Amino acid sequence: MTVNSPIKKRIPSIDTLRGFVILLMLVDHVRERFFLHMQVSDPLIIETTSSGLFFTRLSAHLCAPIFVFLTGLSAWLYANPHNKPKRSPSGFLFKRGLFLILLELTLVNFSWFGNYNNLYLQVIWAIGLSMICLSVLVKLPIRLILVIGLLIIFGHNLLTPISFENTDAGYIPWTILHDRGYLFTSDWFKIKISYPVLPWIGVIALGYSLGSLYSSKTSSKIRLKSLTFLGASCLLLLIILRGFNIYGETLPWINYSNTIDNLKSFLNYTKYPPSLDFLLFGLGIGFLLLIIFEKFENKLTNAIKVLGSAPMFFYILHLYVLLLIYTVFINLFGANKGDYFGFDHLYQIWIFSILLSIALYFPTKIFARYKRKSKSKLIKYF
Repeated sequence: MTVNSPIKKRIPSIDTLRGFVILLMLVDHVRERFFLHMQVSDPLIIETTSSGLFFTRLSAHLCAPIFVFLTGLSAWLYANPHNKPKRSPSGFLFKRGLFLILLELTLVNFSWFGNYNNLYLQVIWAIGLSMICLSVLVKLPIRLILVIGLLIIFGHNLLTPISFENTDAGYIPWTILHDRGYLFTSDWFKIKISYPVLPWIGVIALGYSLGSLYSSKTSSKIRLKSLTFLGASCLLLLIILRGFNIYGETLPWINYSNTIDNLKSFLNYTKYPPSLDFLLFGLGIGFLLLIIFEKFENKLTNAIKVLGSAPMFFYILHLYVLLLIYTVFINLFGANKGDYFGFDHLYQIWIFSILLSIALYFPTKIFARYKRKSKSKLIKYF
C-alpha cells in the first residue's frame, strides 16, 4: 500500500491494532488468574507495587480505550461500505449491543468464576451498552456526535463529586453510568457494575465520528497526518494536564525522590471509571499505533491481525482455556499462594502468555477463515 493510496478493501491496520490490544489483554487476564495473590488496586499504590507489576498492569490500560474507539470506527465503516450505498447502522448496533450484554451475563461471567454466585458487569457489558447508545446517536449529524463524544470524554471528571447512597433513588442509574459499585448483594448472589459506562459512550462516539479517516475517499497521506495530529495532541495535553495537576485525574501526581517512582506516579491513572488522563493515554498511543501498523506489515503483524479479525471468538476462547488450566493446576498442585494457585515470578506470567497466544492463534485463524465465508449473521458478531 503506498502512502497516497485510498482504501479499497478491509483495513489491515485496524485488525492489527485490535489484535495487538487483545494480546495485552491476554497478559492481564493471565495475571489475574495466576498472580492474583499480588492484587493491584485502582489506581495502583506506588509504594507497594513493584515496577514490573506496575508496567504490566499499565500495558493493559491501552486495551479498553482502543477497543471501544475501534468499535465506534468499525460502526462507521459498516454504515459506509466501500462501493455500496450507505446504510443505517442503528439496527445492527442495537442488536449487537444486546448480544454482547447477553454474552456478558452468560458465557463471559461464568468463565471467570465457574459459577453464577457473582455477576460482574465488565468490559463486554460496557461495549454492548455503548453500542446501544450509539445506535441512537447515529441518527444525529456527525459533527454533533463528535461534540457529544468530546463533551463526555473531557467533562465526565467534573461529575466525580456526585455520589449517591445505595438507598437513594439515583444510586442505580449513577452506578451504571459513573460510579463503580454493587447493584445487588445477598448471601447467595451479587451484581456489581465493574465498568461504569458513561465515559465509554464518549469514546465510542468519538470513534464513530472519526470513521471518515478510513473512507475509501481519504488518502493514506491525509489519514496518517490526521492520526499524527490526534496522537500528538492527546499526549501533549496529557503531559500538560497531568504535569501541572490541572484536571483529568482524581489522584494527583506526586514528585518522588527517584525517577522510576516519578514516572509511575505520572502514569498512574484511574480506570473505573476511566479518567480523562486514562483516556488521553490510551487513545493517544492508539492513534500512533494505527500509523505504525499501516506503514509496516510483516509476518508478525499479519499473525496479530488474525487475532483482531475474530476478537470475540478469541476473547471467549481464552477465558475458558484459562479457567480450564487454572482448575487443572489447582487440583494438581493445590493453593500455593494463600487461597489461590499462582506463579512465583512475574516473568512467568509473560512467558505463559506468549505460549498461550501461540496456542490460541491456530483455532482463531481457523474460525476467522470460517467467519469470512459464513453467511450467518450470528457468526459475524464474533
